[in-house]
Amino acid sequence: MNRIQRWVRDYFGFSRSQVNAFLILLPLMMLIVFAPAVWKNYVLPRPYDDTKDRAMLDSLVGVWEAGLEKDKVRAPEAVEPSVFRFDPNTATVEQWRALGLSAASSTRIAHYREKGGKFRVKADLLKIYGIDPAFYHRVFAYIALPENKTGAEEKKDLWDNHHKESRESRFKTNNARFDINAADTAQLKSVYGIGEKLSQRILKYRDALGGFVTLEQLTEIYGLDTAVVTRLKTKCVVLPDFRPDRININQADEKRLAAHPYLKSGVARIIVAYRFQHGEFRSVDDLRKIQGLDPKIIDKIAPYLTL
Repeated sequence: MNRIQRWVRDYFGFSRSQVNAFLILLPLMMLIVFAPAVWKNYVLPRPYDDTKDRAMLDSLVGVWEAGLEKDKVRAPEAVEPSVFRFDPNTATVEQWRALGLSAASSTRIAHYREKGGKFRVKADLLKIYGIDPAFYHRVFAYIALPENKTGAEEKKDLWDNHHKESRESRFKTNNARFDINAADTAQLKSVYGIGEKLSQRILKYRDALGGFVTLEQLTEIYGLDTAVVTRLKTKCVVLPDFRPDRININQADEKRLAAHPYLKSGVARIIVAYRFQHGEFRSVDDLRKIQGLDPKIIDKIAPYLTL
């Protein structure tokens, strides 16, 4: 350091104090000169390279547009409602749609027939929820059913009702059990340990499921301990011919699927995404092809699904 001070003093002819000031000022000047470059290159954040993000967004937009085009191709052309002779007991969903009936009502009729429902006279069509009277009057003349029941059919209905009442009476007498899928809060509260809140919770869970297919599902209800479930099992039964409400996995959206207690939003999202990528499911077992979907969940939800 002394050599530097001596060299500066001899070269510039500075005094000792001037030499000290010069040696202090020189680094400061260098710092001022080079500070902007250092700040720009090492301190300021560099511009974000969004090339990869743009490429990903372009890819997603392409997939989305391809999906829209696919939906356009799949979407059936609008068909003007027409009228033709039909039998409500055999007409297909497509025929109902051709007659001008909504998709929901057409599917509801199909479910009604699947559960054993039958149309005997024309007016029976109005028993289906959602049937517009205007639609009924428009197709009335084309319904391949009589307007009134014959004497033989009325006798048969009386016999069927009597037989059903007798069967239910024998069932109640011999078994002293009630149908868990038709039970109300009064029947549920007749079981020791079940009060107003628990009875409401059981009905709410039953409605969310679409009906109990086995009494073991009672163990899934929050608040029902083992002892209460055991007593409830001795008082109720699932009828052998019971069919739960089902979800069409080729039509239901993510929200509809996620509303079921056995399907969380993540699982519903996976099912909808798989259907979008691979097309409609051909059977409920196709769900087993989805990687990451727990087989136990599929086994539990299978009775509540349809195509």
